[in-house]
Amino acid sequence: MDEEFLYFIWQFQYVTTGTLTTTDGEAVEVLHPGFRNHNAGPDFLNARLRIAGVEWVGTVEAHVKTSDWLIHRHQGDHAYDNVILHIVWQHDRPVPRPDGTNLPTLELAPLTSGTLLTKYQALTAGTDAIPCAGQFRMVKPLRQTAMLDTALMQRLERKADVVMAIYEASGQDWEETAYRLMATYLGSKVNAQLMEQLARTVPLKTLQKHRNSLLQLEALLLGTAGLIPDEADHNDDYTVVLRRESHFLATKYGLADKQLSAHLWKWGKLRPAGFPTMRLAQLARLIQEHGSLFSMFIGTNEAAALLNALQLMPSAYWQTHYRFDKAASKVSASLGGTTAEGLVVNTAAPLLAAYARHKDVPDLLDRAVSLLEQLPAEDNRITRIWDDLGLNVRNAFDSQASIELYNEFCTPKRCLNCQIGIALVKQ
Repeated sequence: MDEEFLYFIWQFQYVTTGTLTTTDGEAVEVLHPGFRNHNAGPDFLNARLRIAGVEWVGTVEAHVKTSDWLIHRHQGDHAYDNVILHIVWQHDRPVPRPDGTNLPTLELAPLTSGTLLTKYQALTAGTDAIPCAGQFRMVKPLRQTAMLDTALMQRLERKADVVMAIYEASGQDWEETAYRLMATYLGSKVNAQLMEQLARTVPLKTLQKHRNSLLQLEALLLGTAGLIPDEADHNDDYTVVLRRESHFLATKYGLADKQLSAHLWKWGKLRPAGFPTMRLAQLARLIQEHGSLFSMFIGTNEAAALLNALQLMPSAYWQTHYRFDKAASKVSASLGGTTAEGLVVNTAAPLLAAYARHKDVPDLLDRAVSLLEQLPAEDNRITRIWDDLGLNVRNAFDSQASIELYNEFCTPKRCLNCQIGIALVKQ
């Protein structure tokens, strides 16, 4: 038994019919169960109840056992002073209020259908990655779609929280925020942290002073990243000039003692097109081309136009090299289509969601959704699991929603926070 099941019973009032009474024998009439509180404090807000003929408006708290109230130390927390009803699965002791009376308590176990509990336990006891995998096709497509909509909006809100944190850390600068987001994504999972650190070390404002020289942009990024090889290793014309520019700019901007260590960068399990040297060369080219990265990401409704703006060729050296060594016979120099799409999904859409919240302009959130709907669905382990279950993942909107559904609902088995799980338990 867990509290999620109690929230479900109370929210949907799945209790046996007849008169409800507290553990002290007082009649309870539920006028409104209240609204689920997902933040700190009591579990339901603005409930309206009639207890022993007196109407009350306040909060409702749920626990598996009545004694959990004391174990959680709610008796000393003023946030719980407005609790008008304590709902529990098992009543094991009374809870006194400061005035000496008992906190009104409703025991749900005797009031709950055994079938309902059995369905819930069967749903959450399975070992499948998706708890409802065996029953998923029983749920109507309309309800599946509704849950995808909910999951997608939750994902955008969660990503917007991350963007807003970067916005505050960057001095409330949207350009810097866009730059840091883009750099972090280009690092992929293995180098994301280093790319984020590099972007903080070399701010966009510094790079923008050198937009007229792609070589200097590369020198700032590759030099501070610690990726330009020593003289003893490579002395081709490009590397020699790049090394000289890097030393000059590092001295000018006080970056010499902030240089990252080359050994920290990961190369294994990366395709050559994803090597950090190539990603930084591509980043330098994007900064040179676009005076405003932020405007580039949020300034269009057309995903195709944004993808085109992202897929630029880096400098001539990086059109024949993946790293500082001998030239490669064939180089994928511009950002690949999948990487560019990933930037739209993980940078443009979250930026729009955050900016929509910041400016209170819902149309910007609609634009984020529209961009996702225009992009093809991502192909990964999670989307393939859903595909096997028959979920129609048509575009990036659906794939992002299905990833959120899997990670935030299925994996932690929050089935009763999911419309699909609720439908299966209620059937």
